[in-house]
Amino acid sequence: MNHPFVQLFLSRLREFLREPEALFWVYGFPLIMAVGLGIAFWDREPEPAQVDVQGAPGEARADELRRRLEDAGLAAEVHDEAECRRRLRVGKTALFVVPEDDAFRYVYDRARPESLAARTEVDAAVTRWRAGVVAERGEEADGVRATSHAAGAARWRTDDAPVREAGSRYIDFLIPGLMGLNLMGGGLFGVGFVIVDMRVRKLLKRMLATPMKRSHFLLAVLGTRLFLLLPEVGLLLLLARFGFGVPVRGNPFLLGAVITLGAFAFSGIGLLLASRADKTETISGLVNLVMLPGWLASGTFFSSKRFPDAVQPFIQALPLTQVNDALREVMLEGATAGQVGWRLAALAAWGGVTFFLALKWFRWR
Repeated sequence: MNHPFVQLFLSRLREFLREPEALFWVYGFPLIMAVGLGIAFWDREPEPAQVDVQGAPGEARADELRRRLEDAGLAAEVHDEAECRRRLRVGKTALFVVPEDDAFRYVYDRARPESLAARTEVDAAVTRWRAGVVAERGEEADGVRATSHAAGAARWRTDDAPVREAGSRYIDFLIPGLMGLNLMGGGLFGVGFVIVDMRVRKLLKRMLATPMKRSHFLLAVLGTRLFLLLPEVGLLLLLARFGFGVPVRGNPFLLGAVITLGAFAFSGIGLLLASRADKTETISGLVNLVMLPGWLASGTFFSSKRFPDAVQPFIQALPLTQVNDALREVMLEGATAGQVGWRLAALAAWGGVTFFLALKWFRWR
């Protein structure tokens, strides 16, 4: 048929089928997203709530309560008061229980849904435990009065001690992940895409006629990206701190080092991707292909620990994983340079190796 509509329809269909990038993003990308998220969330039982018991190591009362909570399916540990509060503050535990002479005191943050759920589970476990003690003492006692007396002696009061802990909320977890995404997107698109666009518009070919070295050009692109990074991340940090109360407990200079090395790593990857690409469609596909594992597995929107142990080495090798984890450790936990030093070394290695390869393989045309 030679009808204009049919011919235009077939022409557009052929154009689409001849573009591998379009085929990937229309058909491949949704499937990869579905598989990745399916691995993280499919057919996995909910992880037991993590709760702490306040007490000294080896203290009989605290160890007994810990055992009872573990028997009820909870993950429980015994720590002193300072450690219990620190773990609650950084989100490593949902709540902690303080066993007293005649009561249990639950310390938790009511703004966290997991803390409210853990409080219900802990209280149910304590109730079953104390009910069992009542039954045992009732069987041993003689007469109703003795049983009633034993029940009264075994029934402990439960008190709530709600707190508000900045650093344990989901927004506190999310903001460092968004900062990491910003660093990755800026480094890959802000460097890689720009260079390929200059190549397409023949601007690089003109630079070839100058006495400029390729190292000068690549370092200038890298330096510009790092300079423009400061207001980008600074505005996000200000919004997080004063708009949502996200804490910055670590050294600000260490936080700046994490941000700088993260930007260096992603800018180096962007340079490497752009070193030979000659079409904007090609660099767009390469950049998105590199970003995809980070979006899925690097713990931006949910913990990377949800993936199986078999893929954890691959996840830890991703630069976005190191950026996200280092940002959270410095901002929320107050980690020191020694504690995040290996993450910084990994980011420096990513940046150094990719920049060296980009310098070696880069072409002007």
